[in-house]
Amino acid sequence: MPSNDSTKKILLVALGVCLVCSVLVSAAAVSLHARQERNKELDKVKNILQAGDLPTKGVDVIKVFRDQVRTVVVDLEDGRMLTPDQYPAGFDPEKFNIKEIADSREYGRAIPADKDIINVQRMPRYMTLYEIIHEGRIDKVILPIYGKGLWSTLYGFIALGENLSTVRGITFYEHGETPGLGGEVDNPGWKASWKGKEAFAADGKLVLEVIKGKVDPREPGAIHQIDGLSGSTLTTRGLDAMIKFWLSEDGYGRFLNSLKEGVHHEG
Repeated sequence: MPSNDSTKKILLVALGVCLVCSVLVSAAAVSLHARQERNKELDKVKNILQAGDLPTKGVDVIKVFRDQVRTVVVDLEDGRMLTPDQYPAGFDPEKFNIKEIADSREYGRAIPADKDIINVQRMPRYMTLYEIIHEGRIDKVILPIYGKGLWSTLYGFIALGENLSTVRGITFYEHGETPGLGGEVDNPGWKASWKGKEAFAADGKLVLEVIKGKVDPREPGAIHQIDGLSGSTLTTRGLDAMIKFWLSEDGYGRFLNSLKEGVHHEG
């Protein structure tokens, strides 16, 4: 039978091993968390470039982003593009996190229940957008979008061409929809089907929609329609609501209208 001293030594050794292991596990968790956050940010940048039809393979995506993408901040309440001296105190567009900004008392705002068709309750008041400039003119505007699907909130980007109506790309960088159903938002073929679609009619009315089923290309309205996701009615509805919200006056509408007026006056 072991003596009391032997028992104490065994317990001390076991305690020491536990402490060392806990320190190692904690250190690994901290290190992995930092790496995971960096990877998330890198994936977000890749999605911005993909939405804007810029290269992401075999290139330094951070360099492409810095060289070809201009970051701008917009006050969604009135559609004004802000200069750096007009940013609210503490707002840093380089560290923009749409979830944190939406939840922030200073930078976010509640969405009235009767207008919250995307079922997220809150949205940023100050939104960071991205512009691709070509020969001194805006070639594409890349807009962050988000809203509820079936199982999750989907976060992504939609790009509009220089006329601010033609869709040039769409991507989703975060969601938890069912693979093979709502998860088909990641399908390259489905994302490619958005390119060339028109978000607005000639009179400026928002007409882009994600429909249930397949688009009939023979129909006159096909240029404004996107295929729904087969077997995922609720995700399809969520995507349609996302478009209707973010491209309307409740989202980017005031900003897009002011930008269109500027383009018109320049022309």
